[in-house]
Amino acid sequence: MITVHHLNNSRSQRVLWLLEELGLPYEIRHYQRDATTSLAPPELRAVHPLGKSPVLTDGDVTVAESGAILEYLVDRYGQGRLKPTGEQDLLHYRYYLHFAEGSAMPPLVMKLVFNKIKRAPMPFFVKPIARGIADKVLSSFVQPNIDSQLRFIEGELAARPWFAGAEFSAADVQMSFPLEAAAARGGVIAAYPKIQAFLNRIHARPAYRQALERGGPYDLMS
Repeated sequence: MITVHHLNNSRSQRVLWLLEELGLPYEIRHYQRDATTSLAPPELRAVHPLGKSPVLTDGDVTVAESGAILEYLVDRYGQGRLKPTGEQDLLHYRYYLHFAEGSAMPPLVMKLVFNKIKRAPMPFFVKPIARGIADKVLSSFVQPNIDSQLRFIEGELAARPWFAGAEFSAADVQMSFPLEAAAARGGVIAAYPKIQAFLNRIHARPAYRQALERGGPYDLMS
């Protein structure tokens, strides 16, 4: 039996969605973030040494990292589904499986961290310095990177309806998290109508909604 070790408000929501798209039976083991630190609980280390989510177990097989999990599921159980076959589409597919976490997520995570620094309790005489540094990094490096990537993605979705081509694929599942995070944390997504249309399309998919029902609350501002 496939088991998803699912952390609330995390990338593992994508794994549930892909399993629903493939129509595969699975079970969920739920884990809750620490209310103060937002970190995963130590119980996850019993599944994988890094103690992070997502982690998938399938019999004796343990797979970590969302991109690797999606590839494993599509290659083992997809039977040709959710993976393009054309050479150019396959290149797009592989690119976005890696781009989502390798390029798109780091500046979004940095924005979350620096905004938390600005709100963190600290001595009154340190606050202006810490906030000034955080604002400088956000304005000169983090936000320009987010804006550049959103413009790039908008152009890609203007060229084709899905990230790998004309058909929905696991690359779209992988790209959902950074774009939902950008909508929640990265600024005004309304300036990017193709991205907004993409989010509307995936949110309307029955498998996406079923995954939310099984996975529970999903709040990327946490």
